Amino acid sequence: MPVAHLVVVMPAYNEAEGIGGFIDEIREHLAPVAERISFVVADDQSTDGTPAALDGIDDVHVERQPANRGHGPTALAAYRAGMTLDPDVLVHVDGDGQFIGPDFPRLVSALVRENADVVHGVRDGRTDPWFRKALTASVGTLIAVAAGRRIPDVNTPLRAYRPQAINRLLDAVPADALVPHVHFSLAEARLGLTVRYLRVLSIPRRGESETGTMWGGTPRPSLPPQRLRRFARAALGEVWSWSLKPGAPLRSIPTAPAQR
Repeated sequence: MPVAHLVVVMPAYNEAEGIGGFIDEIREHLAPVAERISFVVADDQSTDGTPAALDGIDDVHVERQPANRGHGPTALAAYRAGMTLDPDVLVHVDGDGQFIGPDFPRLVSALVRENADVVHGVRDGRTDPWFRKALTASVGTLIAVAAGRRIPDVNTPLRAYRPQAINRLLDAVPADALVPHVHFSLAEARLGLTVRYLRVLSIPRRGESETGTMWGGTPRPSLPPQRLRRFARAALGEVWSWSLKPGAPLRSIPTAPAQR
């Protein structure tokens, strides 16, 4: 049976070029598996008119953030805003459009068919530079050790959740987390949630420029730019403090399975 109310949430920063077409593509492909679809875009103080690009679209709710805080806090704000719409299933995806429409119904169908709490879209064909892939792999190794199992693509932004599961995760993670999906991946294991993994296609960022804000709009560097190096240091420190070190808050969360 189709999902009664499916909510798609996405953080966005300067995505005016591609976000409207991305939402149209998602809506078209999700229509057969949902009776009603709503979109929530948490705009992180874009300077290119991203909110204006979505004006007048009835099923798109734009939540303008009070300050530019970066991807992690904006993603969490998107989740929380989406939950206020009382979804039966919630899907998260970044606003840069690095996924294709046909993979969205596959994600939702896997959640329903497998009676899972969460389904991760594991990225195939990532076009990110080597140092971003290396960072994801390094963090994934640390999380695998802590979780006691390998978690493919630990920081993937494409995920489908049942509301009971995402509520528990949101309660466990600080609202200003830099890498909430890394924390989510570990917390899901510790909480005993039923997690499934689905291979999905990763494509370049939509719009005229394929470079995201981490690259400052310049051509892709061969070495990590300073901004990304600073972010990586802060993110690794956060993961250690919140999820990995003895006594870390996310080491002490209860491990009972989620109630549906």
